[in-house]
Amino acid sequence: MMSLQDKLLQLRESKQAILATNFYNLETLQGVLKAAATLKSPIILQLSESSIDYIGLKIAAKMAFTALKEFGVEGWLHLDHGASFELAARCLDEGFNSVMIDASEKSFDENVRITKEVVKLAEKYKANVEAELGFVAKLGQQTEGHGFTQPTEALEFVEKTGINALAIAIGSAHGFYKQAPKLEIELLAKIKSKVPVPLVLHGASGIPDAMLQEAIKNGITKINLATETKNTFMLELKRLLMQTDEIDLRKVFPKATEAVTELISYKLKVISGK
Repeated sequence: MMSLQDKLLQLRESKQAILATNFYNLETLQGVLKAAATLKSPIILQLSESSIDYIGLKIAAKMAFTALKEFGVEGWLHLDHGASFELAARCLDEGFNSVMIDASEKSFDENVRITKEVVKLAEKYKANVEAELGFVAKLGQQTEGHGFTQPTEALEFVEKTGINALAIAIGSAHGFYKQAPKLEIELLAKIKSKVPVPLVLHGASGIPDAMLQEAIKNGITKINLATETKNTFMLELKRLLMQTDEIDLRKVFPKATEAVTELISYKLKVISGK
C-alpha cells in the first residue's frame, strides 16, 4: 500500500484532497468505512487522545486496521492532536501510519524542538508526521486576537522540523461555529506557494461546501472532520431513543450508524467535487 506521505504528495500535485475523520466506537468506525467502501474512496481514520483513552490504544488500532481490511478500503490510521512525544511513540508502536504532534500553543522555537523529536522517531517507522502552526481554536477557546499562519514562518517551520504535512490557521476552528466561518483563501494560496508539504485544514465541520472546495483548489490536501461525525451519530441516537422502549442496542445503534454513513458519503462527494 502507498505510504500516506506519498498519497498526500500525489493529491497535492493534482489539487485534490482526502477526508480524515475521527471515529469514537465500533458504530462510527463502521459508518465511516461503509461510506468509503461504497464510493471506493480512500480515507484517513483518526483517533484523538480522548478516544484512545476511551477505547484503549491496542483495541482501537486493531479495530481500525481490521475494519479497513474487511471493508476493502484504502486507508491509514492517524493520531489526531497528539499532545506529547510519549503518546506519538505509543501510537507508532501500535502501527499507526501517521501521527500529529500539536505543540502549536507553545512558542515557535518550542514547537520546532518538540516536533523535530517526533519526526526523528517517526523516521524509524517510515510514518507520516503532521504538525500545526498558528492558532486553530479548540473547543471553548476564542478565535479573536490570535494569529493566522504566515507563509514565511510556515516555510521556516517546515524546513527546521522536516514534517510531512502542516496544519494551518486560516480561519477554521474546532467544534461548532458561533458564526459563519470564513476561510482566508488568499492567505492559503500564499502559504501553498511557499511551503513544499501538503497542507491540512482542521475544523472542517460546518464549513460551507463551496468554501471547502475553494480551499482544496488553493492548496488544502487533507480535511479533518470530527464534530459533525459524533454529533450526527448522537442526534440520531437520541431521536431513536425518544421513540422506543427497545433495550437491545444491536437494534437501535444501526440506525445511528447509517446516519454517519450518509454524512460521510456526502462529505466525500463534496471533497471529490462530485
